[in-house]
Amino acid sequence: MQLTELVLTSAAVAATRARSAKQASLAELLARLAPDEVEIAIGFLEGAPRQGRIGVGWAALEAARETPAAAKASLSLKDVDLALDAFAALRGPGSAARRQQALEILFSQATREEQDFLTRLLLGELRQGALEGVLLEAVAKAASLPAADLRRAAMLAGSLRAVAGAALTQGADALAAYRLRPMTPLQPMLAQSAEDVRDALARLGRAALEWKLDGARVQLHREGDRVRVFTRRGNDVTEAVPELVERARALPVRTAVLDGEAIALRPDGKPHPFQVTMRRFGRRLDVEALRQELPLSMQLFDCLHLDGEDWLARPAAERFQALAAHVPETLRVARLVTDDAGEADAFFEQALAAGHEGLMAKSLDSPYEAGRRGAGWLKVKRAATLDLVVLAAEWGSGRRRGWLSNLHLGARDPASGGFVMLGKTFKGLTDAMLAWQTEQLQRLATSSEAHVVHVRPELVVEIAFDGVQASPHYPGGMALRFARVKAHRPDKLAAEADTIETVRAIFARSHETVK
Repeated sequence: MQLTELVLTSAAVAATRARSAKQASLAELLARLAPDEVEIAIGFLEGAPRQGRIGVGWAALEAARETPAAAKASLSLKDVDLALDAFAALRGPGSAARRQQALEILFSQATREEQDFLTRLLLGELRQGALEGVLLEAVAKAASLPAADLRRAAMLAGSLRAVAGAALTQGADALAAYRLRPMTPLQPMLAQSAEDVRDALARLGRAALEWKLDGARVQLHREGDRVRVFTRRGNDVTEAVPELVERARALPVRTAVLDGEAIALRPDGKPHPFQVTMRRFGRRLDVEALRQELPLSMQLFDCLHLDGEDWLARPAAERFQALAAHVPETLRVARLVTDDAGEADAFFEQALAAGHEGLMAKSLDSPYEAGRRGAGWLKVKRAATLDLVVLAAEWGSGRRRGWLSNLHLGARDPASGGFVMLGKTFKGLTDAMLAWQTEQLQRLATSSEAHVVHVRPELVVEIAFDGVQASPHYPGGMALRFARVKAHRPDKLAAEADTIETVRAIFARSHETVK
């Protein structure tokens, strides 16, 4: 397939808000792919080529774009994939110059539209609305398979790219072969938001309530004496957390995959701030010294695999019973099963008194919906918070001079695949946070004008706020009231940030209250 065909489809998907139209355009393209083109195309459509980041930055791409564009499309998907393989292989002295030369050769063969597409693809800025399940549904449509079956296989394999080829060429039998494999991370189940504890119980009925910890989400894998610990993004952090490995080896199981949180606690038992816990995951040197300084506690809350059997499809109540039977109480998150609002309120206050964020409310009947923000899990916090994405930042003045300070915040728009700006804030940032975010945002910078630096929409921040108000100043018609930064969340992907629909729902509820 020619690259231009995929570029045209990408443009068509970006131009429509209708989910069915996006799905139809993608499915028509996917049905025409050769088997060895599927993985390449899926990576391009997701905005994540299979080679990952290949060391090509904004300046190099801007220079390559000065190369005259080809008058006629000639590049195939395989041509581009081979070029990216070559870029990724360039290492050592002089590699930057060789990479630039190779990039200019590639761009000389691309039309202007293809150059634009490749630039956004390699910068990680490709936002065409093919995310949020639309691409998965399109693959299912093209393969004439149930989307639920494909979603399950993609979750177990860790990515859609890994299973799309099998779905399109081999059908249902190939998908059925995918199983949860210990030592291979799977995507974590995520939660929606509830207004308060009573709202959560009204939606779930009798439910399991758990203390919501502000720690690092971890997935613990055990197979005999082998143990691996993965983050929510699938990164292997085993070497950085030896105390978690030791506790996992002591469990009375042969094989297991368990979901939970790692958290650093103060001597009084209350949690350190999230950024302090994350120090344990940021480096591999002096692990023992850091372990002594900042020991981690493990709090597990779900059982996904146990002694050769997958538990993903079983009701949560059964998974929780299995966890309790094999994991001591000291390593399990505090949990209360109830439908009584008074008991739930008291449990919520206990969580807050212990220094935690609030509660998770979980349906007792729900399966483990890995990789999804399922309705079976609801999070309840006292202070309203949203996970938003930094779109730009402004250089500070006065005592903040030299730091990128005022953040431009956006919520995800699944319909367009982009982000909707909701306001700006510099509140809540300590000097350490300012220094860290300045370094990170400069790495993500794409352009600047006056005192504003525009960045790739990748850094997620947890924002506390006092409400949502109407505003003509922002494209979504809304703005956050008294927004302040609670924490940077480098452990989360931009695709996991809250959506504009969530913000609209908060606005609608507050408007109804005023009425």
